[in-house]
Amino acid sequence: MSCIHPRESVMLGHDDICCLSSTISVTDIISTVEFNSTGELLATGDQGGRVVVFQREQESKNQPHRRGEYNVYSTFQSHEPEFDYLKSLEIEEKINKIRWLPQQNAAYFLLSTNDKTVKLWKISERDKRPEGYNLKDEEGRIRDPTTITTLRVPVLRPMDLMVEATPRRIFSNAHTYHINSISVNSDNETYMSTDDLRINLWNLEITNRSFNIVDIKPANMEELTEVITAAEFHPNQCNTFVYSSSKGSIRLCDMRTSALCDNHSKLFEEPEDPSNRSFFSEIISSISDVKFSHSGRYLMTRDYLTVKVWDINMESKPLETYQVHDYLRSKLCSLYENDCIFDKFECVWNGTDSVLMTGSYNNFFRMFDRNTKRDVTLEASRENSKPRAILKPRKVCVGGKRRKDEISVDSLDFSKKILHTAWHPNENIIAVAATNNLYIFQDKVN
Repeated sequence: MSCIHPRESVMLGHDDICCLSSTISVTDIISTVEFNSTGELLATGDQGGRVVVFQREQESKNQPHRRGEYNVYSTFQSHEPEFDYLKSLEIEEKINKIRWLPQQNAAYFLLSTNDKTVKLWKISERDKRPEGYNLKDEEGRIRDPTTITTLRVPVLRPMDLMVEATPRRIFSNAHTYHINSISVNSDNETYMSTDDLRINLWNLEITNRSFNIVDIKPANMEELTEVITAAEFHPNQCNTFVYSSSKGSIRLCDMRTSALCDNHSKLFEEPEDPSNRSFFSEIISSISDVKFSHSGRYLMTRDYLTVKVWDINMESKPLETYQVHDYLRSKLCSLYENDCIFDKFECVWNGTDSVLMTGSYNNFFRMFDRNTKRDVTLEASRENSKPRAILKPRKVCVGGKRRKDEISVDSLDFSKKILHTAWHPNENIIAVAATNNLYIFQDKVN
């Protein structure tokens, strides 16, 4: 079970600090985490509209163990707070999702979105500057044309490396409701943005037009029974995508069938056990995240208490079901009262689709090995944040006698929650967002 070994840990504060500050600003809380396709860059977005990009250290002969450490590469303000005067509505600057585009040249491109607007950012390096302009002096002031008597050829001079983030496209005014997910298509030309009731398809080059490919808004809003919670394109079939709903169903759609994909090709839904029916059944069955496996053969979904793996060729029931924190089943009433039951946890695959990871409370995160069926609970905390620290598995005690290394379910801190995680595409390196801190763990280095 090589993917669930104890890991070396590094903690990075989102405001460039390496410890949890006593008073946490809401704007510093991390709201999304995403590796790029090579894993060399890691981007985080926060509730203050900022994007912080971390770059992986290159291996050196003198310090081979430094390979895998991530340092701040670029920080920029992606979104600002806005106000919709027509609806008298404040639009938060919070970054809901970040998605990287495959790298095609020296620059990097990523999409970031808040509730209403998607932006395409270019991140590039500059280590030379031009000197010797004809019409400007060295300080950039316009020269008097009468003093220009010779023609100079500008030359490039070395300068300190500077990383620039520039907005290349702004995709706005296409969503009435809040955007909850974006997904880049495998054709690298289009992407989709999803809100509560609609999914729009965009061309990356066209900002003033999008195509509505799913619309579940009823004619009478009083008849509304479900909303879209997440959507994602198939990793290598550009015509196929999937979206999940608050009713616990997953719909697979094929864009070749019709321009509007309201009629799904496949519906994945687990029948409800009548004996487990309760007031909270509908809330905890709402799917908060759906992800295709890298192979495209499987779907992973996360609801409040479980992670499920579905075979796209078998709609009747999930292939695998993993209990994330079943000990909370008896706490649903208090979790409903403090609104924690509405938390939206994400889930991720490792690079070989053999291990799943998702978050929980008390800064715990869970891993499930699909081959051995073993699972482990790990904790992202200040004590574990020292370099080369070893993570110890944690256990939650439900009742009866509690062992020394166990924690009681009654003493869990529900304000500390891990909603956002990411896994390196090729290696056993994971990123875990805990409030305003980013933890990076990797396989133990000898």
